[in-house]
Amino acid sequence: MKAFSTALAAHLAGGATTLAYCWRIRRRDGAVLGFTEHDEDIVYAGTTFEASSGFTASQIQQGLGLSVDNFTASGALSSLAINETDLLAGRYDDATVELFWVNWADPSQGVTISKGNLGEVKRQGLAFTAEFRSLSSRLNQPVGGIYQRTCSAVLGDAKCRVDLSHSAMHGAAVAQTAGIARDVVVTGLSAFASDWFTDGVMSFTSGANSGLSFEIKNHLRTSGVDIIELWSPPEFALAIGDVANVTVGCRKTFNICKTKFQNGANFRGFPHIPGNDRVTSIATRDTPGMDGGSILGN
Repeated sequence: MKAFSTALAAHLAGGATTLAYCWRIRRRDGAVLGFTEHDEDIVYAGTTFEASSGFTASQIQQGLGLSVDNFTASGALSSLAINETDLLAGRYDDATVELFWVNWADPSQGVTISKGNLGEVKRQGLAFTAEFRSLSSRLNQPVGGIYQRTCSAVLGDAKCRVDLSHSAMHGAAVAQTAGIARDVVVTGLSAFASDWFTDGVMSFTSGANSGLSFEIKNHLRTSGVDIIELWSPPEFALAIGDVANVTVGCRKTFNICKTKFQNGANFRGFPHIPGNDRVTSIATRDTPGMDGGSILGN
């Protein structure tokens, strides 16, 4: 049950109300933004909620118990605080969201309606749709370790312990390809072995894609020319001379961990776990043969 202040409860009981929805978003990079459906800015709980931000919300449904409460917020890139680059870079993914009901005529009166996180953020042209997921949605996520052949750690995290700040773990690549394509010809990586950056990350520091990162599918070298193949094409057209920081990749196998990174002691997988062939195999026994020996039966 929501706890209303005495003043807000009296306002709700008065018949006509002056209430508006306000959203406060805290991104993973620490940036805090406020938006409201009202036609004027509202200052509440230390945050200025911007009006005319293009935000509209779907019907809000909430239930008792641990059921997951979701709604969607859609809008256009009409707010200067929201830009296409931040959306594409994933800075709003899993951002913390607080939804308030505020009396715009007296902003000291307000109540928290819901808290949660942004789910999938979809973009089409200058419009976007963001899914809100309540705190109970976290209960749907798996907790604990998974037994698998490949490593479960993220390269460079506290479990992996590989130092990605070392000069051998990253390089500066200069694009020699213009336009939008998954295969990017680059210079600047001749000091690294071919395939070194496969499964790594390409993060642009200049050009139209500055601030955006893309996963690398393959790092190839043909006749001395380095080619970075991305899993998906860049969002904006590349220009010759665009610079990107390229981070080493890991295929997460024990052999790669041991030979490429000399990090076998921190491998977080189970390379000797039995496979499906072992699960589906059947028991065998020795069957006496006609010559007095035995035949191995299956």
